[in-house]
Amino acid sequence: MKITVSDIPDDGMDIELNDPLKSEAVSIISPVRAQLHIIKNGSDVVLTGDVSAEVDLCCSRCLKNFASSINSRIEVSYHPSSGISRDDHHQLKDEELETGYYIDDEINTDDVLMEQLLLSVPMKPLCSQNCEGLCPVCGVDRNQNKCSCSTKEPDPRLKQLEQLLKKKEQ
Repeated sequence: MKITVSDIPDDGMDIELNDPLKSEAVSIISPVRAQLHIIKNGSDVVLTGDVSAEVDLCCSRCLKNFASSINSRIEVSYHPSSGISRDDHHQLKDEELETGYYIDDEINTDDVLMEQLLLSVPMKPLCSQNCEGLCPVCGVDRNQNKCSCSTKEPDPRLKQLEQLLKKKEQ
């Protein structure tokens, strides 16, 4: 949804969204729901609210797809892009990380909603906290079947003793 900055009333506005959004980074399987409060302060705009959606993730242990609910809090300040110096390069400060810029008196809420959802996706998603994952030896899904593989690695410091035992058996 695009918001025209000049149309925002002085006392702010509340928006409720329930829109289907697409992303190449994650599969969104439900409409993205958001409740936003928008306040204009001169030429600056402050957008706060909550966003949520159901996404399809791949478990990092057992590699099965599962649906997960993603929720995120949004707090972003927008400034007009005319205030950006194109020649000036500098390192971002912490307070600048929650800053956006709008062009031609318009803010596209889809961009910030997608950004916040993607930032909330876990780095190592799990289908459940007690997912046992795949056996590193035979590859069986330990959540569904048990295997008799020994996954215990011998202590590398005892490798020399193992070679002595093999020589003694010969």
